[in-house]
Amino acid sequence: MAWNEPGKPGDKDPWGQRRKSGAGGPDIDRIVKDIQQKFAGLFGGLFGGGGGGGGGSSHAGGFGFGLILAVALVIWLATGFYIVNQGEHGVVLRFGQKNEITQAGLRWHLPFPIEKVEKVNVEKVSTIEIGYRSNPRTGGKSKVPKEALMLTEDENIIDIEFAVQYKIKDAAEYLFNVRDPEITIAQATESAVREVVGKSTLDFALTEGRDQVSRSSRELLQQILDRYKTGVHIVTVETQKAQPPDEVKPAFDDAVKAREDEQRLINEAEAYANDVIPRARGGAARLIQEAEGYKSSVIARADGDARRFSQIANEYVKAPAVTRERLYLETMEQVLSSTTTIFIDQKAGNNLIYLPLDKLVPMGEAAGAAPFVPPLTEADAAARGTTGRGRTDLRSRGATP
Repeated sequence: MAWNEPGKPGDKDPWGQRRKSGAGGPDIDRIVKDIQQKFAGLFGGLFGGGGGGGGGSSHAGGFGFGLILAVALVIWLATGFYIVNQGEHGVVLRFGQKNEITQAGLRWHLPFPIEKVEKVNVEKVSTIEIGYRSNPRTGGKSKVPKEALMLTEDENIIDIEFAVQYKIKDAAEYLFNVRDPEITIAQATESAVREVVGKSTLDFALTEGRDQVSRSSRELLQQILDRYKTGVHIVTVETQKAQPPDEVKPAFDDAVKAREDEQRLINEAEAYANDVIPRARGGAARLIQEAEGYKSSVIARADGDARRFSQIANEYVKAPAVTRERLYLETMEQVLSSTTTIFIDQKAGNNLIYLPLDKLVPMGEAAGAAPFVPPLTEADAAARGTTGRGRTDLRSRGATP
C-alpha cells in the first residue's frame, strides 16, 4: 500500500502531522494559521500588541526584526563601495550635486539614493570626424558634404576633412557644463575650421598651408571649448584630405601641373644662376686683383725710374760726356731691340745682293733669332764718332746707331 493510505496506524503526511480519520490531505489551513500567528507575534511585540499571554513571544519577535534591520542596513551601506579604475575619475553626486572627485582605487560613498558616482575616463583619447564618417565594419568611409565643403578667402570652394582627437581634463565640467559634449565639440570644430579656411586662399590651404590650417584650427577650437568650460583638451586636429570639389578637380589638376612646371623652371634658373654668378664674381675678383697688381707695379716702376733719374742726374753732374754716351747707347739698345734692322756695307763690294726681306724677317722672328747685323768698318765708326770700345759694344748688342 501507499505510505499515505488512510486507515494505517502511524501514518503521517509530509509535514509531520498525523492524519485524522477520514482526512483526504494535509491540514493546510492550520499551517497557514501558525505562520500568521508567528508574524502577528513578531509585529505585535515590536509595536506593543499581542495580549497578556504573549510577552515572551513579543520580545523574541522584536529581537528578530531588529536583526533584520541591522542586516539590511549593513547590506545597504555595503552598496556604497565602488572601484575607480586606473585612468578614471569618479564624480560623487549628493542628491544630484557634485560633492567630490575621487581618484583610482577602492572608494566608498553614501549609498543610493543619497549619493551616486559617475565614472569618467580622463586618459582615453577620443576621435570626432568632421566632413566624413568611418564605418568600423567595412573599413570604408562616407562623405558628409554639408560639413566638408567650405569657402576660402579667394571665394573658392574646398573639400576638406578633419579628425579631432581630444581627452577629458576636468570630469565635473565635462559632465555638467554641456548637455552633449561630442556634439558640442563637433560643432565647435566645424566653426573653427570654417573661420581659419575662410581666412586662407585655396592654394595656401591645399599646398604649404595645410599644417598651418590644422594648427590654427586646434588653437581656435581650444579657445572656444575653454570659453564654454567643457573640460576638454584638444590633442590634435589632423587634416585627412584637402582637395577641390570633384566637379572642378580635372581643371584644378591642370593648374597644379602648370604650377609645378613653373616651379621646376624657377629651380633650374636658380641652379644656373648659382653656377654663373660665383664664376662671374670670381672673374671680377681676379680682374680687380690684376688691376691692383698692375697699379702696384706701375707705381713701383715709376718710383724706381724716378730714383734712377736722380742717380743719373748726379752722375751727369760728375761726368757729362760719359753719361751722355751711356744714355745714348742704352736708348738705342732699347729702341732697336724691338725693331728688325738689316745693315748692308756697300763699300765691301760691287756685287748685287738679293735679300728676300718678306721671307727673312718673318723667319727670323719666328725662330727667335737676333737680326742680322753686318760688321761696321773703321770708316763708319770714325764717321759716327765712336771709339773702338763703343763699336765693340754695338756689335755685341746686335745694333748700331
